[in-house]
Amino acid sequence: MSKAQKFRLTGKERWRLKKWYTVLAPPVFGSIPIATTPADEPWKLLGRVIETTLYDLTGDITQVHVHLYFQIWKVEGETAYTRFKGHELARDYVRSLTRRKSSKIAAIVNVMTKDGYKLRVTSIAWTTYRCKTSQKRAIRKIMMDLVTKTAAEKTLDELIVAMIFGELSQAIFNEAKKIYPLRKVEIYKSKLIAVPTPEGLKKAVIVPRPGLLEAPYGTTL
Repeated sequence: MSKAQKFRLTGKERWRLKKWYTVLAPPVFGSIPIATTPADEPWKLLGRVIETTLYDLTGDITQVHVHLYFQIWKVEGETAYTRFKGHELARDYVRSLTRRKSSKIAAIVNVMTKDGYKLRVTSIAWTTYRCKTSQKRAIRKIMMDLVTKTAAEKTLDELIVAMIFGELSQAIFNEAKKIYPLRKVEIYKSKLIAVPTPEGLKKAVIVPRPGLLEAPYGTTL
């Protein structure tokens, strides 16, 4: 069917032309199906972001507050493959951790993984009681240093696991509690901002193009 013929179709007729594609989670999450999504052309799926929760992947209801974002980068047949784009904790969950007469300390840092991926990571610590400004600064420095060090020692997949399943937050908790008693530490948010390419780091952007079924991550097409 030509573009002109498609243009003349009604909304219902265009919808009937669409095919449904099964979207898979990245290999680090087991490549399990996480969604189905429609498209009249497979290349239009490239760059589409799928949101899910860790509960949907693991079946553990205690992880329902962890929101994951995956981006479609390849389509084969009726299957769409994704890569990790970032994560964020539900705001209601974060709000529930905030108490009066205690301190909330946030640290945002750009990090580089061992295999060359650049991410922006936000961590938050909650103290048992309200602490001094100097103690906040010391805890924030520990948070930033540990996140940076951990990222440098791990591949992207290893860092994702450490952020999502609590290894990194526990390491921060164990170190920062030496400054002041802590109640909780969470890796609140992460975002993939650049990926390694033969030409060097490049912004993680996928722009769909007619006929394209695979987008090199980090390449603007």
